[in-house]
Amino acid sequence: MDWGLAIKNFVGPTETPDVSAILRYAERAEALGFESLWAWDHVILGVEPSFPILDAVGILTAIAARTTRIKLGTGILVLPLRNPTVAAKALGTLDVISGGRLILGAAAGWYAREFDAVGVPFKQRGRLFERNLDILTRLWTEDRVTVKQDELNLREAVMRPRPVQRPRPPILVGGYVDAVLRRAATKGDGWLTYFYTPESYRRSWEKIEAFAREAGRDPKTLTGTNQLAIYVGRSRAETEAPMRQWLETEWDVAAWSESTIEHAIRGSVAECVEQLRAHVASGVHRIILIPYRYQPEQVEVIAREIVPALTFP
Repeated sequence: MDWGLAIKNFVGPTETPDVSAILRYAERAEALGFESLWAWDHVILGVEPSFPILDAVGILTAIAARTTRIKLGTGILVLPLRNPTVAAKALGTLDVISGGRLILGAAAGWYAREFDAVGVPFKQRGRLFERNLDILTRLWTEDRVTVKQDELNLREAVMRPRPVQRPRPPILVGGYVDAVLRRAATKGDGWLTYFYTPESYRRSWEKIEAFAREAGRDPKTLTGTNQLAIYVGRSRAETEAPMRQWLETEWDVAAWSESTIEHAIRGSVAECVEQLRAHVASGVHRIILIPYRYQPEQVEVIAREIVPALTFP
């Protein structure tokens, strides 16, 4: 089991991302022994209200320069919005700067207005995700890439320097529907999901295992990651209302998925540990915790009292 933390590059409509605070948070997370840090991704999000968000690759690159060990994940990059050659360069540069710490979480996206603003056809996002992922990974792993598809024309394209990680940084595919679960099983190194209960996670993971076997892949080579909000307080009663208010006003769940705000981990240390035990038992390989409002004191109690109770029962 690995334990990651989400970072506050995405904030509520009345806030502005605080770069200095994010960097301090990242340095402290590394000092406390967390395995990874994860940045949210959108180009634009919302109108009334609109949600400020710093570019995921940009903020992770800044964190890479301030840390030495902690892994850096995109949670999750909307890959169809980006030219795959430019994405391969930016992400590869992040892996080089960090000394090989990138984990690429990528998904097809869901916000049509964002696609329109970038000039990418929303209804083709699944196909474009697969096209972009193929070109990106080929640029990372092949000496020369020749492919002509849509508006892209790579003629013996050579991308140097390559990422530090060999053969390439790990890739987790995000999303919920069966087509996405099949992609996670066949085109990446695993799955990354969001706000899933242990039961929902287990059902979807069983599908991924089946898709992998069908494709001739060993499911044991894949990893699964779940992102969970957590609020550690004195009691379940004390934390229930604040957590619900935060999730209902600043977060969203996909109506077509099993993602739900009811997943939230909240309560005393003992209550939070008990809720997380069910997630550990679901077979998940990594949990990314989203501390309540990213409060530094939440990070401290998670590191000192929650994770040790689950790592060393």
